[in-house]
Amino acid sequence: MNRRWPVVEREREFQTIRSSLISATGVCGVVLTGDAGVGKTTLARQVTSTLDHAVRWVAGTESARTIPLGVFAHLVDASTSSDPVTFLSAARQSLLAAGQSVIVGVDDAHLLDELSATLLHQLAIDRSAHIIATVRDGEAVPDAVTSLWKDGHLDRIDLTPFTQEQSISYIEAVLGGPLEGLSADLMWRASGGNALFLHHLVEGALEADTLRQVRGVWQLRGRTAVTSELASLLESRIDNLGGAVSTILKLLTLCEPIDLDVLTTLVDEDAVDDAEMRGLIRIEREGRGLQVRYTHPLYGDVVRRRLGFTASRRLRGQLVAVLRTRRSAAPADRIRLAELALDSDETVDKALLQSAANDAITMADAQLGQRFAEAALAAGAGLPAADLLARAHLWQGHPHESEQTLSAYDPDTLDDLELCRWGLTRICNLWWAMGDADRAEQILTMVSGRVTEPVLQGIIRAVESACAVFADDLSRAERLATATLDDPAATPWATEWACFGGGLALALSGRGLSVDAIAARGRTVVGRTDGFLRYPAGLGEVLAFTLTGRLAQARQAAGRFTEFSSAGQLHAWAMAALLIATVDIAEGRFDTAIGRLRQILAVLDTQVAAAWGYPARVLLVQAYAATGRADDADRTLADAIRLMGRYVAVFAPQLQLARSWAAAAQGVVGDAVDIARRTADLARDSGQRAMEAEALHTAARFGDTDVADRLGVLADELDGDLVTAHHRHARALADGDGTELDAVAADYERIGALLSAADAAAQAATAHDRHDRRGATSTSAANATRLAARCSGATTPALRAAAQPLPLTMREREIGTLVAAGFSNRAIADRLTVSVRTVEGHIYRACTKLDVSDRAGLADVLGGQTSDTVGGQASDRIG
Repeated sequence: MNRRWPVVEREREFQTIRSSLISATGVCGVVLTGDAGVGKTTLARQVTSTLDHAVRWVAGTESARTIPLGVFAHLVDASTSSDPVTFLSAARQSLLAAGQSVIVGVDDAHLLDELSATLLHQLAIDRSAHIIATVRDGEAVPDAVTSLWKDGHLDRIDLTPFTQEQSISYIEAVLGGPLEGLSADLMWRASGGNALFLHHLVEGALEADTLRQVRGVWQLRGRTAVTSELASLLESRIDNLGGAVSTILKLLTLCEPIDLDVLTTLVDEDAVDDAEMRGLIRIEREGRGLQVRYTHPLYGDVVRRRLGFTASRRLRGQLVAVLRTRRSAAPADRIRLAELALDSDETVDKALLQSAANDAITMADAQLGQRFAEAALAAGAGLPAADLLARAHLWQGHPHESEQTLSAYDPDTLDDLELCRWGLTRICNLWWAMGDADRAEQILTMVSGRVTEPVLQGIIRAVESACAVFADDLSRAERLATATLDDPAATPWATEWACFGGGLALALSGRGLSVDAIAARGRTVVGRTDGFLRYPAGLGEVLAFTLTGRLAQARQAAGRFTEFSSAGQLHAWAMAALLIATVDIAEGRFDTAIGRLRQILAVLDTQVAAAWGYPARVLLVQAYAATGRADDADRTLADAIRLMGRYVAVFAPQLQLARSWAAAAQGVVGDAVDIARRTADLARDSGQRAMEAEALHTAARFGDTDVADRLGVLADELDGDLVTAHHRHARALADGDGTELDAVAADYERIGALLSAADAAAQAATAHDRHDRRGATSTSAANATRLAARCSGATTPALRAAAQPLPLTMREREIGTLVAAGFSNRAIADRLTVSVRTVEGHIYRACTKLDVSDRAGLADVLGGQTSDTVGGQASDRIG
C-alpha cells in the first residue's frame, strides 16, 4: 500500500543526539540501542539530516561480517596492501577527506567485523570524527564497539518503544481519522510500541480488511494481521531452532501464557532455558505460579502461519491431557482448557463447554462465550446452553439471533429455573436491544406470575426494577430495588439488577449520596453474573457522583471499568467508555468526549434500537452544541428524537436538555431558555429532581433570571454541593451581583464543572460592565476565557455576550444573531413563532442601539456571534 508514514517526534532524544554530534568537547557522538524496528536508524538519519556536516553512512551486515574492514572496504583502493595497518590507514584517510566536520554513521554496528570496529574505535579515541551508531538489543557486540560507550567516548541512548499515545497518533496520522479506543489498545499491545511492527500491523490489517472505518472511526475486527515482509523479518529470528525450542514456540502459539510446570511436562527444561536465553520467551511470576510468554506477541502470529492443522490439533491434545490433570476453579483456566479442547484430538466435555461459555460472558467476552455456547448446544446441553448463546448474541448487539434462539422453547414445558432463565434473557433482549418495552413487559408479567420459588422471584423483582427505571417510573424502580437489596437471600443476579435499577433511580431523583452504599453492594457481586451488567449498574453510580458535584470521585469510579484485553469485549468497552464520557461532559472536556462518544456509537449502532448507546447520543448533542458545532448537534439530535421511545423514557429530560443546548448553539437563546424551563417541569413531574436542577441551571446559564427561588427549594432537598452552587449562581444572576458570580465561578471550578464556571465568570463580566467596573470586567472576562479554553474552546450564550458586550435585550440579540446567520425576517418569525412585524421591530431597535442603518450592518456587528464563527471544530481524537 502506498501510504505515507510520519516520523514520530522524539524531541528529548533528538536534542541529546544533536548535542553529542556537534559538541567540541567531551563525547564525540552517540550510540543508539534498542530492539529491531524501534526507530533507531530513522531517528539517527533524521538528526544528521539537520546538520551541515558531511555524513558518511555505512551499514553492518551478516555477509560483510566475515570480511576484514568489510563495511569500509569500498573506501580502500583495490591495489592497497592487505596489511591491516595499511588498510586501516587508507580507510581513515578516505573517511576524513572531507575535513574535521565529518560524521561517520554506522547502522547495525553489532554486525561489524573486528577491523571495522577497531577503525571506529580509533576515530573515537583521537576525536577525528563524530560518530553515530545503532546497535540492536540482544545481539553479540564487538568489544571495540562496546568500549565506545563504556569508556566514555560516545553517549549511549536506549531507545524505547513508542508510548501508547505516540503509537495512536502514529496510526491516526496515516489513517486520517480517529482510531477506536479498544482497537488502539489491542494494536499497541500487539506491536509493543515498535514503530516497524505498528507500520506492518496497520498495512496488514488494511490488506486483510480487518481494519475498517465506521461512522468516521477506524475499528479493528479480528486478529491483527502480519504482512509477509514483517513475517520474514520475524522468521529470521526463529529459523534454525532446535526441535524442542520450536515446540515451545508452537505450544505458546496455541496457549499463551503457559504455566512453567505444564510446559516442562511437555518439553525438556534445557529447551526452555535455551528459548529464554535467545530472547524468544520470558518467564514471569503471577500469583503462586510462573507463567511463560513470548517476549513479543507477534512471534505467535508468525509461528501460527507455519503450523499445520494436524500438528496444531495434536499439540492442543497434549496440552489438554496435561491441563485436565491440574484441576482449577479459575474461570480463565476453564476457558483455556475448553478453547484448546474444541480444536484438539481429545474428546470435548459439554459440561466444560457450558461452564466456559458462562465464564466468558462473565468476563464480558461475548464472542468467545458464543463459540462455547454453540458447541455446548450442539453437544446436547439443552436450554442452559441456549440461554448462554442468547445472552452472548444479546451482548454483541445481535438481538434477532438472541430472540430466535430462545423462542424455539415452549415456556409451558419449562420448570421454574428454566422459565426464569428463558424469560429474563428475553426481557433484557426485547427491552434494551430491540426497544420493544411492551413485549418485554408481557413476558415479565407471565414469568412473574408463574415462578413461585422465592429466590427466583427476587431476581425477577430486580429485573422489573431496571425496566421500571428505564420506563421513567423512578419511585417504583426504587421500591422494587430496595425490597431486593433488603432480602438477605438475594442472589448475585438479583443484587446486580437491583443496583442497576435502584442506583439510577436514586441518582436521578437527587439522592446521589444514597447511591454510594448501593454501588458498594454491587461491587461485592462483580464476576458472578454477566460481565456486561456492571456497566449499566455503574451508570447510576457515575451519575450520582456527577449530579452531586463529586467529579473527581466520578472519574475514579468510571476508571474501574476500563480493563480490556480482547476484541470480544468490544461492547463492554463501549459501555465502559460511556461512563467515562459522562464525566468528560460534566467536567467540560468536550473534545475528548466527542471523540469517545463517536467511537461508542460506531460500536453500539450495530444494535437495532441501541438502548445502551442512547445516552451517548444525548451527550454528543450537548458536546457538539457547547463547542459551536450547531449543524452536527442538530443532526445528532434528530437521530436521538427518532429513536426515543418508552424503552429509554428515562432519558427524555436529558433529550430535551440537549434540545435546549442545540437551540443555544443556533443562537436562538430565547427558545433555549424556554426549552430548559419546560425540561425542568418534565423532570419534576417524573421525579427526576436532579435533572430538574440541571435544567434550571441551564436556563440560568442562558440568561434566565427567574429560576433562583425554585433552585433554592431544590438546594434544601437534594444531595450534594452542586445544586447549592446552582442556587447561588441563579440568585447572583438575578441580583446582577458580579462579585458573587465571580465567587460562584470559583466554586464551580473547585468542583470541576469548568463550563459552568466559565459561564458564571462570563456573566460576572457582563454584570461588572453594567456598573462600569472596568477592572473587574476585565478580570472576570479573562477568567471566563481561560476556563472556556480548558473546555475545548467552548462557546455559550454567556461567553459570547461577555466577549462582545452589547446594549441589547436577549430577544434583540437573538434576532440579530439569526440575521447574521442569514435568516430572512419571515424565517426568523417562523422559527420564533412571532409575527414578521415583531421581528422588524426588534431589528429596528437593535440597529438604533448599535448605530447601524440596516440588516447588513446588524449582521456585521453580530457576525461573530453565530455558531459557525465562534469556537471552532472540535477534534475527534481522544487525547
